[in-house]
Amino acid sequence: MGGAIRQVTVRGRVQGVGYRAWLEFAAESLGIDGWVRNRRDGSVETLLAGDERVVAEMIALCRQGPSAARVDGVVDEEGHPDALNQRASGERFSVLPTL
Repeated sequence: MGGAIRQVTVRGRVQGVGYRAWLEFAAESLGIDGWVRNRRDGSVETLLAGDERVVAEMIALCRQGPSAARVDGVVDEEGHPDALNQRASGERFSVLPTL
C-alpha cells in the first residue's frame, strides 16, 4: 500500500487527559511520522504520515483515545507533506506547542 498523510482534529474532552502523550506513544509504536498539538478551541490536532493501512488504524484509535478522554468527533482530512516540517529537528513524531 502507498503512503498517506492525514490531518486529524479530535473534539471532546481531549485536553488535560493525557491525549497528546497517548497519541504520541501510539503513533511511535505504529511507526507513524507526524506531530500532535492542543488547539485553543479545546481540540487536539495531529498530522499522521505513513502506510495507508497503519494511518487508518491510528485514526480509528483516535476515535477512542485514552481512558480519561471523551471523543465527541473526529475530522479526518488530507494532509500536506510540508506540514511534516513542523516537527522538531531529528524527531519522527513531535508534540508541538498549543496553537
